[in-house]
Amino acid sequence: MVEGGIVKADKTEFTECFRTIGKTPYIMRLAFSAGIGGLLFGYDTGVISGALLYIRDEFKEVEQKTWLQETIVSMAVAGAIVGAGVGGWLNDKIGRKPTIIIADILFFIGAIIMALAPAPWVIILGRIFVGLGVGMASMTSPLYISETSPTRIRGALVSTNGLLITGGQFLSYLINLGFTQVKGTWRWMLGVAAVPALLQLILMLSLPESPRWLYRKDKVSEAEAILARIYPPDEVEEEMKALKASVDSERAEDGSVGGGNIFSKVKTAWGSQVFRRGLYAGVTVQVAQQFVGINTVMYYSPTIVQLAGFASKSTAMALSLITSGLNAVGSIVSMMFVDRYGRRRLMIISMFGIITCLVVLAIVFYQAAAHAPRISTAESTHFGVNSTCPSFTSAHNPATWNCMTCLKANSDCAFCANQGNQLHPGACLSNTNGLKAACHGERREYFTEGCPSKLGFLAVILLGAYIISYSPGMGTAPWIVNSEIYPLRYRGIGGGIAAVANWTSNLIVSETFLTLTKALGSAGTFLLFAGFSVIGLVFIYFLVPETKGLPIEEVELMLEKGYKPRLFGGVKKEENKATES
Repeated sequence: MVEGGIVKADKTEFTECFRTIGKTPYIMRLAFSAGIGGLLFGYDTGVISGALLYIRDEFKEVEQKTWLQETIVSMAVAGAIVGAGVGGWLNDKIGRKPTIIIADILFFIGAIIMALAPAPWVIILGRIFVGLGVGMASMTSPLYISETSPTRIRGALVSTNGLLITGGQFLSYLINLGFTQVKGTWRWMLGVAAVPALLQLILMLSLPESPRWLYRKDKVSEAEAILARIYPPDEVEEEMKALKASVDSERAEDGSVGGGNIFSKVKTAWGSQVFRRGLYAGVTVQVAQQFVGINTVMYYSPTIVQLAGFASKSTAMALSLITSGLNAVGSIVSMMFVDRYGRRRLMIISMFGIITCLVVLAIVFYQAAAHAPRISTAESTHFGVNSTCPSFTSAHNPATWNCMTCLKANSDCAFCANQGNQLHPGACLSNTNGLKAACHGERREYFTEGCPSKLGFLAVILLGAYIISYSPGMGTAPWIVNSEIYPLRYRGIGGGIAAVANWTSNLIVSETFLTLTKALGSAGTFLLFAGFSVIGLVFIYFLVPETKGLPIEEVELMLEKGYKPRLFGGVKKEENKATES
């Protein structure tokens, strides 16, 4: 990120990004190579959602135990928490470039372990390795891009990391769909992740270290040489002066350049009021990003589509591909507007859209559950006397049962739809491979997650609207804010703490989603996330300032004075004019 930018931020537009990288393609090379870390992040998020459907088929214990499914998904998140924390320390200690390379190695090892896993616990081990790499990359990639980007286009370039995250998710759904008919389905899905990790490792070996980090380590000539490749000759001297002033100010304040261990660094950082205020904002947006429930959609998208009434795995993944594609489109929208309208404004608008979609989704799922097909005793005994789910035969009031009652009664129960019309009364069966085959043999649909519903397509449309609301604002802006909000000397520490907060929130959400849907139902779960989103909106309004186009020293001055919230702007025009002068 550039201190003392040359071009005024309020004139920045998306076209400026293309104009700048057209003149200096090297900038895009830096951003794209580092951004592959976002691709890894996105691919891992999306690929497990499809792979899980087939892992459940291969390992019966996974299908029967909800907590085991949640653990396979969320152990990557647990690894990412550690990876993000260690990554923050490594960023300050050895630099941004080596940290990204280490992340690639860990991700590569994890992908190979998962592809060869003979048992669920080995998949979990591989997920931990992948998570460590993802955690490091998630906070290092946007930081590296930010610190090698001109001020006037840094938001758009950091958004390329968000674009590659969503692109990775879209790619994972495509690959999931492509491997549905291939032997070893889920192994290929998970193993392919090793390819982009290896690609980024090779690319990063030829790229320089961040000039900001080099300057902090007194490698001034190296930092200047890199800036000379990023800026026009007439701007390099101005950038070096601004960077020197910023670093000199920091050294005067803390008396040293990054000495001490991680705990002493955190203690020292916490003593800075500017850092604390920046951290409040950084952690707020990262936690809010997760508690809107986005990774329930990303990690469990095919499962949610099945909950909406689409039993076929290939259909579920095909419909999930639509939501993932919309996520990628939203990232492009973010690149177009984040430097024009600002991070704070996009996040607030995004949160209003998210809350609306979640509330309507809850209503749709409630109506779908209330009007689920009834259970027919005749249909339930159609496949044999012992075919009926024991919970149904022992129920005190079986006449009141519908498909949803059957599925919630016991994990060993399944619904076989009526042969003539899925919405007519069907069978509540024991969930066995034999009865599943018998149900499919009569060209019926076999449901284990959700029930047939005429509202299914409406639920998918609302999921798409949710993604469109999320992606341009809450999808990318939190990472941009965290690459801009901290003093340079504490950038690694602040980014690491915020990333840990993000991944911890992610772990809580992903580890509890299936359990919540069992306990509260799909409607109750989405309504809960709507409530969390309202709380997140309030915190963003009061704690998060606008950082659009502001050099780092101006962000520090704003936080030092204290931030007073305004609905969309965050910084009054008079203050901006005073700062610019």
